[in-house]
Amino acid sequence: MNDHKIRKTFGANVRKERLAAGWSQEELAAESGLHRTYIGAIERGERNVTLLKVIQIANAVGIEAGVLLKGTQK
Repeated sequence: MNDHKIRKTFGANVRKERLAAGWSQEELAAESGLHRTYIGAIERGERNVTLLKVIQIANAVGIEAGVLLKGTQK
């Protein structure tokens, strides 16, 4: 799996979990301590996210970090 596809899959997982929580990008940003535009870039697969950011997002929506990584490994 190439880098772009991994980022797109991760971003789709973030979006899915954000929507499941009933949050806007702005609400997820506030809860995770990240900027709204950064959340948008993650969801579009434009950012290579660090482990710390993965954990911040997962903690914000109340899930295990591995949920956000689903489908990124082959």
